[in-house]
Amino acid sequence: MQSEADFLASYDPRAFPAVAVTVDVVALTIRDGRLCVLLVERGAQPFAGRLALPGGFVRDESPDAAALRELGEETALARVHLEQLKTYGDPGRDPRMRVFSVAYLAFAPSLPDPRAGSDAAAASWIPVEQATDLAFDHDTILADGLDRARAKLEYTPLATAFTGPEFTIAELRAVYAAVWGEDLHAGNFHRKVLSVPGFVESTGETTARGGERGGPRAKLYRAGDARLLHPALLRPAREEGIR
Repeated sequence: MQSEADFLASYDPRAFPAVAVTVDVVALTIRDGRLCVLLVERGAQPFAGRLALPGGFVRDESPDAAALRELGEETALARVHLEQLKTYGDPGRDPRMRVFSVAYLAFAPSLPDPRAGSDAAAASWIPVEQATDLAFDHDTILADGLDRARAKLEYTPLATAFTGPEFTIAELRAVYAAVWGEDLHAGNFHRKVLSVPGFVESTGETTARGGERGGPRAKLYRAGDARLLHPALLRPAREEGIR
């Protein structure tokens, strides 16, 4: 049998079609009460002048490292949640060559104004409902990312990744309302959050922010140790459908 060393010495990768690997990042944050996604204006072909998700080719690094690097080129990262979303590899998704893209989701409570990277003419936070007609297959990637984020808010404590280290229940409700795109009943939401073991824990402190002038101070909470929410916080539309 041929040894591995001899096999590798004679192996010709040109016998197979060339492919490349990229990363694309669906970076979400909440600005002025609206769920926004980071988009860049492409400064070069293909799709020059079109809006796209931030991303680029994987270099001598892992896809995870590439995603962090690409996102870091667009905005300074402090506290951020990053997770792999899905791999996209339909033929023709990139007109240059066969390209597989590993997509990621990034969440942060308050990311700063972005700056354009090396292959982008501009970068900005765009409300998700206005993020349409994107380059490549980024409309599909964004839609999948939003579906993932909205679903994860039901079953995981992901919403706390959109808040500061300490938050009020009203501030947490604002995250759910922005991501789900639905108004939520304050009393019902408050009761449900506090009924989920390990979701949030009291800091023992209060704050005047967000309250009525002269009214009672709001209690401050921090993220608990739960990794899954049970019972889940279902979206109002899904909750009605289950009944």
